Parts: sequence; C-alpha cells; structure tokens
Amino acid sequence: MHIIIVGCGKVGRTLAEQLQEEETDLTLIDMDADVINDLTEDIDAMGIVGNGASINTLMEAGVQTADILIAVTASDELNLLCCLIAQKTGHCQTIARVRNPIYSKEIGFIKERLGLSMIMNPELAAAREISRLLRFPAAIKIDPFSKGRVELLKFKVLPEFGLDGMSVSQITDKYRCDILFAAIESKDTLAIPGGDHLVHNGDFVSIIATPKNTATFFKKIGLKTHQVRNTLIIGGGTISYYLAKTLSDLKINVKIIEKDKERCEELSDMLPEATIICGDGTERSLLMEEGLATVESFVTLTNMDEENIFLSLSAKKLTNAKLVAKVNRLPYKDVIDDLDLGSVIYPKYITSDSILRYVRAMQNTIGSNVETLYHVLDNQAEALEFIIRDNSPVVGIPLAELNLKSNLLVCCLTHKGTVRIPRGQDTLQIGDNVVIVTTNKGLRDIRDILA
Repeated sequence: MHIIIVGCGKVGRTLAEQLQEEETDLTLIDMDADVINDLTEDIDAMGIVGNGASINTLMEAGVQTADILIAVTASDELNLLCCLIAQKTGHCQTIARVRNPIYSKEIGFIKERLGLSMIMNPELAAAREISRLLRFPAAIKIDPFSKGRVELLKFKVLPEFGLDGMSVSQITDKYRCDILFAAIESKDTLAIPGGDHLVHNGDFVSIIATPKNTATFFKKIGLKTHQVRNTLIIGGGTISYYLAKTLSDLKINVKIIEKDKERCEELSDMLPEATIICGDGTERSLLMEEGLATVESFVTLTNMDEENIFLSLSAKKLTNAKLVAKVNRLPYKDVIDDLDLGSVIYPKYITSDSILRYVRAMQNTIGSNVETLYHVLDNQAEALEFIIRDNSPVVGIPLAELNLKSNLLVCCLTHKGTVRIPRGQDTLQIGDNVVIVTTNKGLRDIRDILA
C-alpha cells in the first residue's frame, strides 16, 4: 500500500513512525528541506521538498497510483486543497486534518462535497477523551468500543481497595461483576493475565466491560464513580474551547484561566456558560484564589508541555482533584508516566490511531474490518475492534477450541446489540463486533487472531 503524507510536523512524524510498522510504502512531502532530511534519516520513506497542493509535487510523489493521501499541515485550508487536488489527479482515498472550530459544524458537508474519506480533528478528539475521564474520574484512561457500549478502562490499584495479593479469578468471584481483566502493568512487567495472575498495590489494571458493569465493580471496591461537578482549565486554546463546550452541555461548571486578553474576550463570546479569567495560570496565588483546593478536576492545556506537567505536579500537593495534563511531544513519555500525574492526553496518538484503523480496514480483503484501534499499555499492545462481515475460519467454533495466538485475549462480543464478556463455549458469528487486546501488533483481519 502506497501512502503519501503531506506535512511532516509533530502529527506527520508520529504518523510516519506508526505507518512504517504497517508494511506500507511511504512518501513524505513538506516545504521544509531540513524537516524532510531529518525524518528520512530515521524512517524508510521517500522525501519530497515541495508544496503538497501543487499538482507537480503530487505527481512526483506518485499520487496517480497512491492508495491514500493524508494531509496534516498546520493549515486546514491547505489540507483540504491537497486532498481535492489529489482526488482530481489520482484515485486515492484522502484524509485531512481540520481543526478550526469554525468548521466543526460543517464537517459532514465538507466531507461529502469534497469526497473526503475521513476528516480528523485532534483537538476535538482530545476534548472528548478528557470529557470521558471527567465523567468517570476514577479512571486514568478510557477507550470506547462499539459506539460507547463497551469501554477499556485503566485504573491504579490502591491499598484501600483490598485487592493486594488476590488473583484475577478471586477478584471476579468475590465481586461477581461481568468484567474482564484485559491487562496488568506492574513496575517491571506487562501481562495479559490469566485467572491465576496476582494483583498488587500500585499495579495499573485495564478492565473491559459495559459502563454500567464497570461502575458496579468500582463501587464494590470503593472507588467513586460520579462525574465531576466543576473543573478548572489552564490555557484557552482550541482543546479548551471544545472541552468547555462539551462539559457545559453536561452541566459541569467550567472555569478557564488564559493569559492573553484578546483570547479571553473571544472565549467569553463563544462560551457564555463558562467563567473566563484573564491571568497567568502558573501563579499559585491565582490558582488558590480561583478554588484549586476545592475544585473536583484540574486540566492543564497550555501550549507548553513543561508547564502542563509542572502544574499537574504542583496541583497534586494542593488538591484532591482529578488531574489531566496534555502533552504533545512524545520522546519523554516513559519519564512522564513515572511521575504519576493522573491522566495524560497525547493528541498525536489519538490522531494516528484513528488513521491506522482506516489503513488496516483498507488492507483487509475479506472477512472483517477493523472498526476501532487504540495503542494501549504504553504503546506495547493494541486494542482492536473487528466487525465480522463474512464467513471465516473463526466463525461458529467455540473460543476454547480456536488455536489463538499467545498474548491475545478475546475480551468482548457484541451480538445484535447485546454486549457480553465471552466464555470458552461462546462462538463468533457474522455481524458480531469483537474486541481483542494483544501484544501482537499489526492485526488486520479477525482471522489474524489464529496462531
């Protein structure tokens, strides 16, 4: 599969790194020669210095025979133009990044009229991920499947839960909730657990279940499950706008601190339900004055990763609020994870996961499609949702009799709208949605679960 990426900034680089693992033929286009040279030193791809909206540049990149063109430059309009010209020049699928809130209500119209395969809005997607966490603040990360009917939810095991030293089967027997332990991360190991795997304080556990069953389990182990009633957001950028709008619709009180006076005036007009404070969100005295000590959630969304991280670390000592920090740059992800900041949002991963899902679906030929894909467990595993569209070797055979790959777990089945955690005698049927968690990367078809 030949894929062209136009725009090699942070998102373009992340995409190129991820797609390199997908056995694809990559061509990268950017107007900055230094960016192209730097990226092609690290990635096996052809680099072209030029304007992605130029027919000549696209022809040089091979657009006439390309399968997908992905435009992720800093300009929404340039991205749309690149896709439009690519369609007129070749016959490839086109994906554009469109971020401006002005277009947010017109996405369906733009996609249909321009014939785009997908429009990605990383800021809106990040805001939705944060809003899910604030609806269920006990979670560190929540990944939805089957249009929200199923969730993969990660939380940290604390001493007050009383789970230390218990096996997975003992926990499920004791609390009798229809959940599945999909992964357990300890300080030194990562495992897709069996029933005899022991859970310890400090472990990060990922469970999969319906939201209702997850809430029941959390209540039984003593975790609060109600959504936050208020939030304090630092930074008034695009993600903050989308998040504030979403939270206001959920009747959550929103307060935003932004240092730019002109931006504050814009936000006041766009978000009449929110309180906008013009000030420096890094000043402790201002944070305390605006209620940091008593607020139920604290979200850092400035344009500087370092500010977001240090603000969260500082707030951790001053409040019991749910903490969420946005981080754009990925090289120090392992260090950030060790800081135990609460929930960390990486917009670049959100974008790349959505596009990878589409690429996998295109690479599939028969049998099933990848409906949802997330990189989980510090990018060491994947959680995928397949929809079974045709007969295949996995259909109609009890799961216990299938020769499944190692380090792979069939987590959840959705059959005719009914969600259940599968057991050994359950079978996969045409039309089912199936959620898989595995450390075997690159699954494209449901038959790939077989050894």
